[in-house]
Amino acid sequence: MSDSDSGLVTGEGTRAVRAGLPEPAKNEPTLPGPVFAAHFHLPGEVSGPYAYGRDENPTWTHLERAIGELEAPGEDVETLVFASGVAAIAAVLFSQLRAGDAVVLPSDGYQVLPLVRAQLEAYGIEVRTAPTAGDAQLDVLDGAKLLLIESPCNPGLDVCDIRRLAEAAHARGALVAVDNTLATPLGQRPLALGADFSVASGTKQLTGHGDVLLGYVAGRDTAAMAAVRRWRKIVGAISGPMEAWLAHRSLATLQLRVDRQNTTALVLAEALRERPDVTGLRYPGLPDDPAHKIASQQMRRYGSVISFTLPTRARAERFLEALRLVDDATSFGGVRSTAERRRRWGGDDVPEGFIRLSVGAEDPEDLVADVLHALDKSDR
Repeated sequence: MSDSDSGLVTGEGTRAVRAGLPEPAKNEPTLPGPVFAAHFHLPGEVSGPYAYGRDENPTWTHLERAIGELEAPGEDVETLVFASGVAAIAAVLFSQLRAGDAVVLPSDGYQVLPLVRAQLEAYGIEVRTAPTAGDAQLDVLDGAKLLLIESPCNPGLDVCDIRRLAEAAHARGALVAVDNTLATPLGQRPLALGADFSVASGTKQLTGHGDVLLGYVAGRDTAAMAAVRRWRKIVGAISGPMEAWLAHRSLATLQLRVDRQNTTALVLAEALRERPDVTGLRYPGLPDDPAHKIASQQMRRYGSVISFTLPTRARAERFLEALRLVDDATSFGGVRSTAERRRRWGGDDVPEGFIRLSVGAEDPEDLVADVLHALDKSDR
């Protein structure tokens, strides 16, 4: 039940706890269990929402309603869940673009984008790129059919003015999609800032436990979302019912996790700022961060990810090995802190000693102590 249905005005925590739940029914669970079905009873003429498992599933429906309520409270939006964040991004790109179209992508975004670029170009689509900072994508926007924004970008944490870019894109006849993975709907609402699509990986902070692969697309335009839905049907990039159920269950703690992680991230960033061996420190929540001014205008929370650089690859690897409360892993947004040396993948234009650190839900003083100890130990 949404705010608009009930007439209630609810806060973010209440909304996260109750989003997408069905009406209470006696002797039924609050959140129904996952529906495992490849097909459904369907006598006679085709009618009703559930017929075949690649098209719809009741467990998806509850989750999609929940995410929609978080992305655009009280508004009529459509949300579609996918098997992963990349599946969601691909669905927007390949459902909206045709041979001869031009698309603008961030040059400093998620490392899978070069692979996406190669596939788009193989289909005869022109791909232009520009960095996130300074709204540089404006310079290559003329004649484009679609603009993909990633703000904050991963892993560099630069931010752009989403509203400004969306207005400019729409004036030129282009659609706008925003990858909102790092911010989550509680940190930033792209649709309210003018985007046509809000796209995200639910694998990260949205679900927050490192046990679900998931993605979603949310949007208001019926025709555009119908094309995204058709793409999902064609390629079959669907979420399993168990993953969808786990994701919906996890939303109940979203505000609790996000607030704890954001608060700790700022404390850790402030501690790292005092270290002479740490350079290139980035966290949009720091008042002196280059992204802070714009981020503070469009974000309600600054995220759980910090990035910084250590002098050498060897030093960075010693630092990671010395950590005890932080796992060396490639994801982010989970309740357990993670960190990694991003150049090990080869896809990001960052220094060899560049560290992306995702702050979890550990006690702030414990996490800060562990990171500072690892920095001291790795410097010997």
